[in-house]
Amino acid sequence: MKRSRSRIPFLAVFPVTVVTGVIAVPLLLGNQPLRWTAGSAVPHLAIGDEKPAQPAAKAASPSPATPPAVVPAGASPVHVAKPWKPGMPQWGVQIYWEDNPEQSGSYITEKAKLQAKYLVGLGANSVSVSFPFYTGTVTSTKTFAGPRTPSPARLETVVKVFHDAGLRTTLRPLMDEKSLGKMPNWRGSIKPSDRNAWFASYKTFLAPFLDMAQKNKVTSFTLGSELNSLEGDPRWKGVADAAEKRYSGEIGYDANYDNYTAGRINMPVEQLGVDAYFPVKEPDTASVNQLVNGWNTWLDKKSTGLLPKIVISEAGIAAMTGAYHAPGDFYVKRALNTEVQANWYTAVCRVVQERKMKGVYWWSLYFDDNPFAKRGDEASRMHFAGRPKTEQAIKDCFGSGYAGPGNAVTP
Repeated sequence: MKRSRSRIPFLAVFPVTVVTGVIAVPLLLGNQPLRWTAGSAVPHLAIGDEKPAQPAAKAASPSPATPPAVVPAGASPVHVAKPWKPGMPQWGVQIYWEDNPEQSGSYITEKAKLQAKYLVGLGANSVSVSFPFYTGTVTSTKTFAGPRTPSPARLETVVKVFHDAGLRTTLRPLMDEKSLGKMPNWRGSIKPSDRNAWFASYKTFLAPFLDMAQKNKVTSFTLGSELNSLEGDPRWKGVADAAEKRYSGEIGYDANYDNYTAGRINMPVEQLGVDAYFPVKEPDTASVNQLVNGWNTWLDKKSTGLLPKIVISEAGIAAMTGAYHAPGDFYVKRALNTEVQANWYTAVCRVVQERKMKGVYWWSLYFDDNPFAKRGDEASRMHFAGRPKTEQAIKDCFGSGYAGPGNAVTP
């Protein structure tokens, strides 16, 4: 029998103490720092004194003939030491996967094993696989899989590898923004000319992925992320109802931090995540305590006290000078500063623990990358893999002994 579950609008969960002071134009939350392939724009707003520079194009995905750095054949399989159970913190990473259909199934399997080995080495117990879906212009009424959308069958291959490693799994479709034009157009500003048609199209798109998630016992499925302009639409209930007929796991939604702090996130889901790129006006020399205070100032706009029903679905920052002022800035490339990144990760982890949150997912790993490779000055500043100080901050976080929100007392 399919279990029943309660879906509640999230304003009812927390008392709103302050809803003013939110910036008028959102930072677009760092969803695609590693999506710098040809034709895959990253329309993030840079807030600061520097003029945004265009990002360098990311190298094309390797062909099937290119041998990836993989787990050696016959090596002992990796496995999470303490697999996640309800009540435990979700210590995770977002993996972003733009598929290359020319890559073989064996290539995908070995790449997934490589990522699993890296995650287990960090001490992670969870992983979220974000993958693109597409639309037309900001007023389009259709959503669809594109050439970079992995098929359910290919996603299944990856999910099985992660399950074998004992990782809690989430699937997370993320609207690609390249067809929306430049700022201020982004996934949070779409205005479908016919909302009935848009939601009907979206239900159709989601269906095979939900079926795969059900078949493979995926723990969570994120119905949407950062769709500010559509939040609270009553048609979401139809999407959630249709999802529940196909999938018995946890259904969630990830809100952009600006909307989260501004007021009600009224979505018919069980789990609310926050893509959290809160700008903190502190110098590069700021202490971890100062960064923690900056985060708490933002969170207190919504609710003071413990937040045991919230997971940080995305957190990250560039390893460069001046990044605290705009952690969701993916255009500007300033001087490398690994202390900035490592201290930010340490501060975020402390906030998660002190406010008894469900956990955190770091943004991000690109599925095709080798996370064990060293990062030179030419690499994206957003990379945390290959940066020893940040990797140690993650290991310290995941190994901190935090018992999780299951022991939290709701205020």
